[in-house]
Amino acid sequence: MVVLEDILKEGADRLGIRLDESQISRFLTYLEELKRWNRRINLTALTSDREIITRHFLDSLTPAHLLKEGFHLLDIGSGAGFPGLPLKIALPGLRVTLMEATEKKVFFIKHLLRRLGIKEGIEPICGRAEDGHLVGRYRGSFDVVISRAVTGLEVFLRLSLPYVRRGGMVVSMKGSGFERELRGRVPQEYGEITVEEVGIPFTERKTVLIVCRR
Repeated sequence: MVVLEDILKEGADRLGIRLDESQISRFLTYLEELKRWNRRINLTALTSDREIITRHFLDSLTPAHLLKEGFHLLDIGSGAGFPGLPLKIALPGLRVTLMEATEKKVFFIKHLLRRLGIKEGIEPICGRAEDGHLVGRYRGSFDVVISRAVTGLEVFLRLSLPYVRRGGMVVSMKGSGFERELRGRVPQEYGEITVEEVGIPFTERKTVLIVCRR
């Protein structure tokens, strides 16, 4: 019988990530807190442990090979922390800012960070990418700006570019149907666009990483 720890460990291994026991323990605490809080506020439509691990945790780790220790990452529209918090758990050297517009979800993330004992190198903020005061505060601050299917590609690029430093990248995580978004002409100012499909372990799904390098 495959247990949750094995799914996490083997799934991460297939994505090129080695999780130790403390990291696996944090993911399992994340799982339990997510289910518990989901009874009160809408954090996820998924209900089974296996689906949450594969379609939230492992999916969130699919862009890990693009990242380096010490990178400063902005997760726009983080929701219940995806993908920024799983990436922080798996790659502790990342500096992560989680931007989420719903105050209750930000409160959940802050609670979760206390439960996980993660105090350094992570900052949850309440707001939207288009908020002028956030653009002014964080302009050019990030090596990577990322999001999981928050909005259309061109809108996401337009919102993200003020935040990313020169030489950094913007990563849009998409599912099926991404081809429609690439049919339109992406303005040259957004830089080089590459597309990569990454299989989500223990599923038949693939995550599409649309990467814009400035």
